[in-house]
Formats: sequence, structure tokens, C-alpha cells
Amino acid sequence: MKKTFYSNGKLLLTGEYTVLDGAKAFALPTKYGQYLHIEEDIAVGEKIFWKSLDADGSVWYEDNITISDIINNRTPENNSITSTLITILYKAHLQNPDILEKATGLIITTELTFPKHWGLGTSSTLINNIAKWFSIDAYRLLWDSFGGSGYDIACAQHNTPILYQIIKGKPTVTPIAFKPSFTDNLYFIYLNQKQDSRKAIASYREKENDINSIISQINMITNAAANANKSINNFTALLDEHEAIMSQVLSTPTVKESLFPDFKGSLKSLGAWGGDFILAIAKDNPTAYFKKKGYTTIISYDDMIL
Repeated sequence: MKKTFYSNGKLLLTGEYTVLDGAKAFALPTKYGQYLHIEEDIAVGEKIFWKSLDADGSVWYEDNITISDIINNRTPENNSITSTLITILYKAHLQNPDILEKATGLIITTELTFPKHWGLGTSSTLINNIAKWFSIDAYRLLWDSFGGSGYDIACAQHNTPILYQIIKGKPTVTPIAFKPSFTDNLYFIYLNQKQDSRKAIASYREKENDINSIISQINMITNAAANANKSINNFTALLDEHEAIMSQVLSTPTVKESLFPDFKGSLKSLGAWGGDFILAIAKDNPTAYFKKKGYTTIISYDDMIL
């Protein structure tokens, strides 16, 4: 019998970095995500044959793992992906031992519907799918394995935009009806490469003494932005204010200052600064502008967001 699980990808509109310290974040589940297909096959013996497919159907990872290695948390030294996968499955096993202890052989395939390099949540969608398979707490599985705020798990589980906050160590998720009247003016642009965000994180951590006032500001912006469905001017002003605050906190130029100073519109970093996608707010379709700059992946709000 074949089982299939699916989880949504994610984009973080407000609350980057600060969500780790309890700020309220505004996050958007995407129409892109990842499938997990599981088939029992006694013929393979007490092993898991694992294959991971990119959006174009190409295999980006493949290995076979003994169930015994997972149960005993035996990770190889020469394969970091297999080692990480075993760790995740081991942590899942600790929450629900029945799944693997009763397994006699499995063929497992993961299938991304977005290119892996886009960074829409290859890891978070996998963790949420594994949690579904094991019928366990996905947030606990995330924190036991990768760490992070958990907003990406919330997006994986919800089909509408959400407000997300960690309150007294527990995730709090509020689905919202965010349907802006100006979606024709919103575009997501892929920045072509990841950048090391450790410096920005270090700058953020250096300002821990000011964190309460920063969080208070971010919370007000998040609440207001989530309710700015009707006015593009209000929405734009809020995101511009957010960019300015975080630029000061991180001691890092905004993406507009560093890459697109001549852009006629507003730009908002999404998630880790210098990372995967940014949001462009523009009066006219900015596709030609970004393609001229060498950025060829431009996706409209309606094509990206659930």
C-alpha cells in the first residue's frame, strides 16, 4: 500500500531574525511544496531505499539505509545528507517507535514541485511530511533536528497566510484572510544564490539589549501589514519601515540599496537577508527590469502564494 504526504513551501514576509526571540511574524504558504511517497516492499529487506527528486524529475539524492542504523542512530561519516536524514528519522522514531520497529522494507521517494535551489523549504517540508508519516509533533521534530523558529512548519501545515509567534516556548499560529486588492503589483524575484547570513545573525545577536523595543516595533508592523488588504500605499510604507529597522539592527544595507538602487518601487527581503527571494512592489510589471539585471525568475503573487 502506497502512502503519500504533502507539505507547503514558505516565504517569510515580516519578522525575519526577530521571530527567533518571540516577535510576531507574517508568513505566506506557497503553491509550491514537496511530496513524500512511501511504499512497503518486503523484497528490499529491512532497509529504506530513498530517492529525492528535484522539480524537473532529476535525482538529487539517493541512498539505501538499514532500519537498524536509524533505530540505533548510526550515521555515516562520508555522507552528510544521509547522516542528516538518519538523524531526522531517528528523532522521529523516538517520538513513535512503532513505525520503524514494524517496518520490513520501504521504498521512499520525495518529490519537490519547486527547484531545490529556490529555498522555499526543502528541509521544512520534508520534516513536516515525516512528522505526518510518524503521526508526531512536527515542531518538536524540527527543534530536535534542525532548530529554527518553526514558522516554516506552520506554513507547511496551513493553506492561508498566517501570523506566527513563539509564546512561552510554544508555537502559536493564527490563519488570516490576507487577500490584497493589489496582487497585480506584487512580484517575487529569486536572487540566484544564497549568501552566508552568519554575519547578519551575529550583528542581530549583538543587539540583544535592545531586543524588546525592536520586537515591539516588528509586532506593530506585522499586525498592520496583515490588515493592509486595501491600501498598497499603507502596505508599502509598512514594509519599507520594516526594511529600515532591520537594516539598522543587522548593520546591513537593504537589498534595494545594495543591488537595485535605481528600482522604481519597493523591495522587501524575505527570510534571511541576502537569501533566496525578495518581494517587489511596483506600479508596473518589473520583469524587464530584473531580467536586464540578470535575475530571470520573477513570479507573480497569485502564482506563488496559496
